Amino acid sequence: MTKPKNPPSTPEQPWPVRTVARKVAGWIDRLGTVWVEGQLTQVNARPGTGTAFLVLRDPAADVSLTLTCPIGLVRDSAAPVTEGSRVIVHGKPTFFLSRGTFSLRVDEIRSVGIGELLARIERLRKLLAAEGLFDPARKRRPPFLPRQVGLITGRSSAAEHDVVSNARHRWPAARFRICHTATQGALAVPAIIDALEALDRDPETDVIVIARGGGSVEDLLPFSDEALCRAVAAARTPVISAIGHEPDTPLLDHVADLRCSTPTAAGRTIVPDLAEETARIAGLRDRARRALSGWVDRERRLLDNLRGRPVLAQPYRELDRRADELAALRQVMRNHTLRALAERATDLSHLQSRLTSLGPAATLARGYAIAQVITDDDRSPVLRSVAEAPVGTRLRIRLTDGAVSSVVDQTDPR
Repeated sequence: MTKPKNPPSTPEQPWPVRTVARKVAGWIDRLGTVWVEGQLTQVNARPGTGTAFLVLRDPAADVSLTLTCPIGLVRDSAAPVTEGSRVIVHGKPTFFLSRGTFSLRVDEIRSVGIGELLARIERLRKLLAAEGLFDPARKRRPPFLPRQVGLITGRSSAAEHDVVSNARHRWPAARFRICHTATQGALAVPAIIDALEALDRDPETDVIVIARGGGSVEDLLPFSDEALCRAVAAARTPVISAIGHEPDTPLLDHVADLRCSTPTAAGRTIVPDLAEETARIAGLRDRARRALSGWVDRERRLLDNLRGRPVLAQPYRELDRRADELAALRQVMRNHTLRALAERATDLSHLQSRLTSLGPAATLARGYAIAQVITDDDRSPVLRSVAEAPVGTRLRIRLTDGAVSSVVDQTDPR
């Protein structure tokens, strides 16, 4: 039985580095050749070395690959092989034992044509549109007067000058936070995304402007990058696209909340015009003054009309008339009361005369007397019959001017 060349590695019997490197090199060497597309971020083709070293980056992800090729393949290529170029390469994966590095040994380099680039951009445009990233309903309106404007542009670029100068010409107090990044080439997309995320986290920044002047289709490829478009769509702060390129619109223009055709137009859009706003405020103040004056005049005329009415011109006249009516009514009521009292006094006098004539005093005055039996209990009942006064009964006889006492010594019944 044949003993294996390399027994399995264990903590007690680990593999040496050379063994691992040979195995990895053997696995990679069994891979076939591949076609790879990407964007060149580094081209090092120094004369005298015979070998060119390149770095190929995936534009949609933070992944890169080292390439090696004969220097003549770079120098004698029909299309220029420069940093930022989109290329398709053919090569074989290779693992270098001495350095322990992986690279792709390239034997053919093809430049991606503009037609192919535009076709890919169109396919990406349809994909993003289908996902709703271009929907006008999701776009936000930039603030009327932002506290601070975030500006992403190239260092000392004409786009920066156009945005800042035009904005401050319209509103001298405009504040900017400027992030200088690459605006073309392989490093543009990650730099712009980092600047966008930093400005989006800044609570003072109310609007973000991504600005660049004109350029070729290849120069403006970063602004049609899928990663950048998705980062702009995910930003919480309104984003304005100001890419000065009219014939071919980058995808950033469709994703951004607002598109300006040039950086100059963006500078005129992000802030209001101080002179226009001052004139508008003056006009509104004049309108308010005229409206207030008209209202005051109208109310004054109304007050004058009310003041001219008799009830307000001579307010005491009505009170005097009512006072006269009240005095007359009071006199009438007094007269009625006195008349009623006089009538009631006459009636009372008549009743008093009748009572007097019918009372016992009047009867006594005519010569009559009232006899009362004197009893021990002081009841003194009136004597009504001779039968009630037997002989010996003591009587009290009341006359008109007094009373006398007597004793019955004889009765004379009829």
